Amino acid sequence: MVTATAYLYPWDVVGDPAAAERVAALGVDSVALAAAYHSVRAATPFHPRHRMVDAYHAALYLPVREKVWAGARLVPGTPGWMTRDDSFTAARDALRAVGLPVHAWTVLTHNTRLGRAHPELSVHNAFGDRYPYALCPASAQVREYCATLVGEILDQGRPDGLVLEACGPLGLGHGGHHEKTDGADWDAARDRLLSLCFCVACLGRYRDAGLDADRLRDQVRAAVDGGASAAVDAQTMAAVAGVRTRLAADLRRAVLDARASRPTVTVALHASADPWATGPFATLVAGTGPDPELDVLVASAWTGARQGVANLAALRDLAGPAARLGAYLPVLPPRPGDARALADEWAACLDAGADELHLYHAGLASRARLTAAGEALSAVRAAPRDPARAAAESRMPSPSSST
Repeated sequence: MVTATAYLYPWDVVGDPAAAERVAALGVDSVALAAAYHSVRAATPFHPRHRMVDAYHAALYLPVREKVWAGARLVPGTPGWMTRDDSFTAARDALRAVGLPVHAWTVLTHNTRLGRAHPELSVHNAFGDRYPYALCPASAQVREYCATLVGEILDQGRPDGLVLEACGPLGLGHGGHHEKTDGADWDAARDRLLSLCFCVACLGRYRDAGLDADRLRDQVRAAVDGGASAAVDAQTMAAVAGVRTRLAADLRRAVLDARASRPTVTVALHASADPWATGPFATLVAGTGPDPELDVLVASAWTGARQGVANLAALRDLAGPAARLGAYLPVLPPRPGDARALADEWAACLDAGADELHLYHAGLASRARLTAAGEALSAVRAAPRDPARAAAESRMPSPSSST
């Protein structure tokens, strides 16, 4: 049975009495509702009171309780653009009232507000440039913040499940407002090098791994500016990759340990098998998984079916025996608002082994796009699966990068 999860923000539902029924009418089985999310300016095409929400910093959509956060260096922000501090709960109740289970969509290390307030806890590249949107999970304080955040969402929000995004380090991409970096023509190798962190905590991890951190920084700088002729040697890069994947694993462990109060809650991880992955889809590689506490691994299909098929194939071997695979699929531009085109893409991911469709985003899409998504979902549920097609798709070259 094909299951589908629609992604939503609390403001898509709060104050709109028709929202929950509109989402249920798509035929989805559940909703991933933002409980902690980064800054965004979001369209609200259906809301009776507004057409735009400017969530100008990262926030927790549940009360920030002083007794829990007292003494903590990193404390989540409160959403001043909302009329109540428990908007997650209000939206959750409305969605449950129409029969939709609610999973708490939780963004962890993507937080410009906290990164600017505590620059020493954000990612620093080899040139000393800081990425304020990227909290570095090498720091114990960042891991503690993420674990406490998840604990509070479980305790107060009482969701049916968790959807974890940015459960690892962020890098060069997926960060800046009005991004103006494309013209530098940095290729994938340089993007990877510019995503390496040299904060105090990461320097310690490099040294613990037997690396000369100062020499590594110099090598990275030379390789970024000199290209292939000055590339960092393969042995050093392999050691750095080990540090990076352990870093993501340590954060994942801290967050999963925070689930102790509600061990039956399902956990979906936005994941990538690429050991150099940064951004919303955290790296998960052999040696750090499979983790029996991860119920769903969600692969990015952001750029299209070929990317989704390739990423699903790479994650399959990392999934635990009981874990399901999900495909993260936008219904927004540049995708057409066309049911047949959407159904073809989704079918390719299902044929590649996806058990779930994660549809982004039911609050941002126009009426025509929602109609197309509902029709596409009905079509893929009615169609037989074609594993041979998926095998052919997986042999085609495809990027594995995430949005």
